[in-house]
Amino acid sequence: MISGQLHEYTRYEDIPAVFDHVIEFRPEIPPGPHTQAQHDEIDAWVPRFERLMEIEHARSGKTR
Repeated sequence: MISGQLHEYTRYEDIPAVFDHVIEFRPEIPPGPHTQAQHDEIDAWVPRFERLMEIEHARSGKTR
């Protein structure tokens, strides 16, 4: 959410560096079995989500 307006992104790279709130975060995880490249991609989602939460908390003045 940016300035009270809901925005949707289908690529993580398109999410702006400044926003107010994350309303929903649902990365697409392909059904298994997974290749090593897919495992690497899946493993990257937790730190990406944590980064979004850091941005949101910094904007709202909240601490973890």
